[in-house]
Amino acid sequence: MTDFNYKRLEDLIESTWRGKDEKKCLWWQGEWWSWARFAALTDDCAEKLRTAGFSKGQRLALLLPNSPLVLALSLACWRLGGAVAPLNARTGAVNLSDTIKMLDVHSVILTEDGAKKAREAGFMSDIPLAAAPLEGPLPAWKGREGRPETDELAVIFSTSGTSGLPKAVGCTHGNLIGDLEPIAAHVPGLESETGVILNVLPNFHAFGYTVAGLLALTYGMAQTVVPSFVPVENTIKAIKESGVNRVIAVPTVMAFLLGALEKRGERIEGVDFVITGGDRLNVQMEGRCREHLGVGILEGYGLTECSPVVAVNRAEATKKLGTVGPAFYNYEIEIRDREGNKIGLHDEGVLYLKGPAVVRGYFRDEENTRERFTPDGWFNTGDVVRIDEDGYIKIVDRATDIIIVSGFNVYPQEVEAVLCKHPAVHAAVAVGEKNKVAGELVKAFIILEEGAQATPKELMEYCKDHLAHYKVPRKIGFVKEYPISPTGKILRRELRKMKIEKEK
Repeated sequence: MTDFNYKRLEDLIESTWRGKDEKKCLWWQGEWWSWARFAALTDDCAEKLRTAGFSKGQRLALLLPNSPLVLALSLACWRLGGAVAPLNARTGAVNLSDTIKMLDVHSVILTEDGAKKAREAGFMSDIPLAAAPLEGPLPAWKGREGRPETDELAVIFSTSGTSGLPKAVGCTHGNLIGDLEPIAAHVPGLESETGVILNVLPNFHAFGYTVAGLLALTYGMAQTVVPSFVPVENTIKAIKESGVNRVIAVPTVMAFLLGALEKRGERIEGVDFVITGGDRLNVQMEGRCREHLGVGILEGYGLTECSPVVAVNRAEATKKLGTVGPAFYNYEIEIRDREGNKIGLHDEGVLYLKGPAVVRGYFRDEENTRERFTPDGWFNTGDVVRIDEDGYIKIVDRATDIIIVSGFNVYPQEVEAVLCKHPAVHAAVAVGEKNKVAGELVKAFIILEEGAQATPKELMEYCKDHLAHYKVPRKIGFVKEYPISPTGKILRRELRKMKIEKEK
């Protein structure tokens, strides 16, 4: 049983690998690493960082794909009293210059190719770059001194913003421990030492980093580290070769994974858990998952500001499809109206949270902190929810995604659920479009089932039979795929910009 009586995450993690020296720790590029090998890489990283001048309160930017080096550098930074700031390597150092400056980092760790491209593109010279192989070792280099922060800070995630700089969310050791500790009680069996977790979600995002990488390290489980989900054939191969039995994914990844297995006519045996989060799950995926992975899906919910998990369905026997399950036991919950006034717990409204996993605010950003965090510690999630009598949470919609038609609220999820019941529709996304008369109108973007046909008029008529008139899409367009973020979320803001000609 993991002992969570630690104040720092590296102490907690290192306590789990005692006596496991030759046991499986992580699978990487077709080979199993032992805990001893991973510990040696961590030790080497810590020593190289110390020599590079990295010290208490400093931050280290990581522009790396998922790899042993990301995990080892995290532990090494914590050992020295600093923090890591994982960033999207595909974006490139030059394009992330403003974010890197905002984070005030000691240096940037990236691949040889990433460093070469950064230097050729004229990356800022005052922030040192250090290039290394994804399995180490680090080179020798010297960093810079940034303004130090508290050594309680463990990791900073840069969340996507609609404009300007992203918000930087700083998670402390206490935040991460407060989110990892309830998992064993909340999802029985998930933390078993026989577990092999799939670590394929990007580790610059809280869901992939914490719920795959750190969860495995904290509970002494093995993990399969895959640098990128695509090509999907490589991920399927890694799952089979390493014996993955715990799949952590976002709905977009599940759609591609199941689609590939369907085309190949394959079924993967031995999977015990499939957990999704990060975006809404189409409940129709449940049957496909059972067919090709042998289990159903436990849907969960979280936010970067909550380190990140808030709720998840506990088990197959007790889950409720269409909900994200009950919240972890260490959260306080309030439901408030749009003005921030507390209403009934089972009324539909905006979810507010307080607890050990909730961060204190945004990194060096008082204005955005005031907008989402109350002085007494409550965090406004921005999500409209309904909580049933058993405590199961249904995400109605993002407050910012609600479409207001002639003063009436339209929840995109409701429109999308109706459209997805049409036999020709594979996927649907509904967004608002500005309208001079009604304020907004509903428009929808459809991906059809392979070989199926439907017209906008046909789908609108279908919606009229199942939705109130103001909820019916006035424009429907067909697409092959949706614009998605690097973390697999559908970019609704991009769909709002896309024009659809109204069918005559």
